[in-house]
Amino acid sequence: MAAYTVTEMMICAAARILEDGATVAVGTGVPCAAAMLAQKTHAPNLVILFEAGGVSPILPEMPISVGDSRTIFKAAMASGMAEVMETCQRGMVDYCFLGGAQIDMFGNLNSTIIGPYEKPTVRLPGSGGANDFASFAWRTMVITPQDKRRFTNTMDFVTSPGFLKGGRSREEAGLPRGTGPYRVITNMAIMDFEPESRRMRVVSLHPGVTFDDVQASCGFELLRAGSLDVTPSPDAPTLGILRDEVDKYRYVIGK
Repeated sequence: MAAYTVTEMMICAAARILEDGATVAVGTGVPCAAAMLAQKTHAPNLVILFEAGGVSPILPEMPISVGDSRTIFKAAMASGMAEVMETCQRGMVDYCFLGGAQIDMFGNLNSTIIGPYEKPTVRLPGSGGANDFASFAWRTMVITPQDKRRFTNTMDFVTSPGFLKGGRSREEAGLPRGTGPYRVITNMAIMDFEPESRRMRVVSLHPGVTFDDVQASCGFELLRAGSLDVTPSPDAPTLGILRDEVDKYRYVIGK
């Protein structure tokens, strides 16, 4: 079995979800690596969009920002932020990747502040395009390390809407029916959201991890799928592409 890091595991697990011909909006870092890996393996027709305007590039190597010139290399379009957000609003973006400092059981994300809004203890980068993507992309995916501080029901701010208060509250708030959080990929497991309650549910455990391990690293009660899968380990050829082609300068996966 090939040796791999938890970051490589998360990237490979996320890449596996993206099907050929889908559209995916990404930022830089781990989400970009996942999209590039999918494009270079099983999804050559994956359409990658960057917030700054790059549409369907054939990425030669990892860009370091959404405005990096590599995000328009052999692209179908070199547009702008308004055009990309409009594409999302028109229902033409299948997936987006988001992250944040906090996430709750309904997939709401905070990337704005920690502490009281008027006088926060930490001021985070804010929304950028995250709220737009979370509101209008069909499926939101989150890749993040897992711990109790990050996975919490004590949300200091909701930057990007998940299923809000659960149930039908997202639709009742006026957001498009059928959109919302889809998968949460951590260093321990993969989660989805139970269809009725819209609560986070563990569906797959990474090798060597138990459900109790995952629950112990979460600040709220997780649901459990009736049959838990084991997340496939990255194979040697896939790791080779990730290390030698996708992230050859080790911006994301490290040395």
